[in-house]
Amino acid sequence: MANTQMKPVATLLLVLNFCMYAIILGIGSWAMNRAIDHGFIIGPDFSLPAHFSPIYFPMGNAATGFFVMFALIAGVVGAASALAGLNHIRSWTADSLPAAASVAAIAWSLTLLAMGFGCKEIELHNRNARLRTMEAFLIILSATQLLYIAAIHSAATNKR
Repeated sequence: MANTQMKPVATLLLVLNFCMYAIILGIGSWAMNRAIDHGFIIGPDFSLPAHFSPIYFPMGNAATGFFVMFALIAGVVGAASALAGLNHIRSWTADSLPAAASVAAIAWSLTLLAMGFGCKEIELHNRNARLRTMEAFLIILSATQLLYIAAIHSAATNKR
């Protein structure tokens, strides 16, 4: 059938996206851990700094906190979309498409949101190599996740 021609492409994109989301989760977890460990210390004898922000990150710039938090959320939802996508790839019918397509679309929209904060972080400069890597992965993921969504929709006419 013509519909099964896109199955290897969708499988490749699914595996690629899952690996990239896992890398984003690893780097984002490192950044969050570092921010928690080296953030502001507030105690009874300390006063809040003049420009205190609860999303303070000791590395990066003013957009880093938002970027890391939304990248972590996008990474978790993206990894979960890979699980629903795996079920769809396995059966490759129109019956399994709605679950895979809806969670993939949500993951893509969250990836675009995180990518937007990543672009703002790029504009503000002053960030380290790990954050630059995470920005690059989110920019690439915004395209590959969209291609994955298009590829899985090719099973829409394949009903058993």
